Amino acid sequence: MSRSKTYLTLAAGLTSALALSACGAKEPPKKDPAAQARSVRVVKVESRAIAGSLTASGSLIPREEAAVAPEVTGYRVSRVLVEEGAFVRAGETLAQLDGALIASQVEQQRALAAQAAVQAEQAEAEAARVAGLDGQGVLSEEALQQRRFQAKAARATAAAQAAAYRDTQTRATKLAVTAPVSGLVLERTVRPGDLAAGGATPWFRIARDGQIELSAEVSEDDMARVRIGQRATVTLPSGGTAVGQVRIISPQVNAQTKLGSVRIALPVRSDIRAGGFGRAIFDDASGHGLTVPETAVRYDSDGASVMTVGADNRVKSVIVQTGARGEGLVTLVKGPPAGTRVIQNAAAFLLDGDLVKPLDAAAPAAKPAAAPATGKKQ
Repeated sequence: MSRSKTYLTLAAGLTSALALSACGAKEPPKKDPAAQARSVRVVKVESRAIAGSLTASGSLIPREEAAVAPEVTGYRVSRVLVEEGAFVRAGETLAQLDGALIASQVEQQRALAAQAAVQAEQAEAEAARVAGLDGQGVLSEEALQQRRFQAKAARATAAAQAAAYRDTQTRATKLAVTAPVSGLVLERTVRPGDLAAGGATPWFRIARDGQIELSAEVSEDDMARVRIGQRATVTLPSGGTAVGQVRIISPQVNAQTKLGSVRIALPVRSDIRAGGFGRAIFDDASGHGLTVPETAVRYDSDGASVMTVGADNRVKSVIVQTGARGEGLVTLVKGPPAGTRVIQNAAAFLLDGDLVKPLDAAAPAAKPAAAPATGKKQ
């Protein structure tokens, strides 16, 4: 074979190989985004009634508080007889003031009253001796009237001194600072040696009969669902609970906060302390509104939100404002409209714009197909 024929044969073979290689190459299949979408369970925003969903929180305060302060000033405290946390009876002495100064004042005033009484008797006796001498010329009319006026003035002075004596005696009895009501001592601010002064901070604060109640703040809309005598379960700071009853519903709502106060009477217990925080769940209270499961609400630095699924199965975060809770549901005061699909589990790691495959959370989960039998017949 000549060299030219050999070159032609090699060129033809190379061309054939390139043609066959081009015919056999295939493009890789394109990925279907819908097939790769993550399956998530969704629920719809629906209007439902939530039984027992009304909750409110507030501070534990005395039902009726008595402030105790000294009624006399200028005397030092000699003894303090009760401590915070003590239960006292009405009229019981809480603190005793030093009575050394007022004791001498009482004796001095008693002597002045007795002296004035004697002077009044003397003046009245002198006035009695000139009775009936008018117009007889024994004494001038001026002298007669003077004796009578002196008798009246002396009697008035005696009455004034007697009143001052009684006032001093009364002040002496006020040296014992007593409890105006029976109850629990919440606070004591006085110490032995303190000087009683007018307008000072009360020495003792007493919760009458030891009764503490919850002052709960309720929204304007929810106040219509509360009634006098309604039962409420109050969770205490210690984690314990106490069952109380609604005693007072405020007749007005705060103009700024749009909240009203509801007083819930609680039993007298040592673990119910004034100044603490309490959360009440009202019995037999039902609310109606747009709701989603509590698990559907996500909380972050921007507040509460839900992940909605649009018609294109794309995820979008929507800010919401939550309201009453109960039965595993939460009311959306502000949020997406009814019928909107929401991802049931807010903890799912999804971002805005993600494509998902929504599954109805109310539908039962599909059962796996039974495995085919592999055994052989005997």
